[in-house]
Amino acid sequence: LARATGADDTAVTVAGLLAGDEGPGRDAEGALALDLLVVLDAPQLDVETAAMLVESLPDGARLVLSGDPGVLWSAGPGRVFADLLSARCCPQVVSRTPDPGPVGELTSGIGIGELNQVEAPGKEVVLVPVRDPAEAIHRTVQLVADSVPRAIGVPAEHTQVITPGHGGAAGTRALNAALKERLNPGPGRFGGFDPDDRVAHAPAPGRTTLGRVVRADAEGLHLECEGGSVVVPKERVEREVRHGWALTAHQAAGRRWPAVVVVLPGDAAQALSRPWVYTAFSRAERHLSVVQGVEQALPRAVAERLWKDRTTRLQTLLRPQVPTTTA
Repeated sequence: LARATGADDTAVTVAGLLAGDEGPGRDAEGALALDLLVVLDAPQLDVETAAMLVESLPDGARLVLSGDPGVLWSAGPGRVFADLLSARCCPQVVSRTPDPGPVGELTSGIGIGELNQVEAPGKEVVLVPVRDPAEAIHRTVQLVADSVPRAIGVPAEHTQVITPGHGGAAGTRALNAALKERLNPGPGRFGGFDPDDRVAHAPAPGRTTLGRVVRADAEGLHLECEGGSVVVPKERVEREVRHGWALTAHQAAGRRWPAVVVVLPGDAAQALSRPWVYTAFSRAERHLSVVQGVEQALPRAVAERLWKDRTTRLQTLLRPQVPTTTA
């Protein structure tokens, strides 16, 4: 967004805006010094963050929430964006322009419950069947380090791996260990990290920023993250920092990369849903590889619009605000 607008200070993170580290700052009354706030990827707002944003707006300011209702809900509690849409308490504008090319065609189909085979003459979409987690890890490392850079022209640092969970034989922990060994081997003297490691920093539940390790010293682990530099004290490194070559779909939501490798080992079948698949696959801009051992569980998850619901009060609370019309 900053590149599109030509102004680096126009696009900031929600966390940075609320903390005062980014954006226009606050006025004398403590409200954000702005007239218009546009929030992209609004489905990722949990109730606490959404409340803090609304409470920080000055009188008369306008709030625009933009997002795709088909993606995963926020990692934190609530489903603010979905509840606002359902309550119909504010103007809504539907503007969906599918991404061009095979990746866009594939994800558009997933959004309506169809996992279609798409023509990809430039290898924009590649399906890689695997028999077990060990093969899934091997093929993933091969794709990120060799195949995608050679065939697609996207370097490893611009390729993101996405998988359903942290644990398991092919979860983020196992994948990150294998990717680090290939892409940035080192002794990991500071909590398992070395300079130039890709990392995901989560200072609070549901809030993840991506970056890389710069160095480590007595102050802690120095990171260069989205929005600026961060120093994580040594005692918080194990709790807050993970390697970031491989992420979960929730961690990846709201971001896009030139190339994405989605890893679906056989034990991931129960974790799949249409929103999960849609979110993971739509992170790719130019190329998508799907390393999968779940077989028919993938098209079944896309076809069935079933996932664990959330019980929220926001829609009920907003109903009295909806204007009534008389015939």
